[in-house]
Amino acid sequence: MDRLARGSNKGQFRDIKKVWEWAKEKLTTEEIKNKLLLGIHNKGWTASHVATKLGNLEILQQVWEWAKEKLTTDEINYELLLGMDSEGWTAWHVAAIRGNLEMLQEIWEWVKRN
Repeated sequence: MDRLARGSNKGQFRDIKKVWEWAKEKLTTEEIKNKLLLGIHNKGWTASHVATKLGNLEILQQVWEWAKEKLTTDEINYELLLGMDSEGWTAWHVAAIRGNLEMLQEIWEWVKRN
């Protein structure tokens, strides 16, 4: 599991910020993009999937803010917003199946902006 998703899975927002600061100092933009923002673990989950599965809106919002810094619009749209896990679920599907209206609204706002 990639570092950002692992931190999201534990719900440790503070630790995710520390990893992000470390990554900005030590990693290339490509590594940040491919290992942190779009990295997946064995079920195909990105950090967005994990934050949504946990219902952690703060982490999801932060991941998307970082994505705006490092990803292209197409990467945000097609890999972050529409990225599917091994079951074919996007973060939107996860929020819907869990009945998390707040997450659905946040994802919808992101879709409208992008």
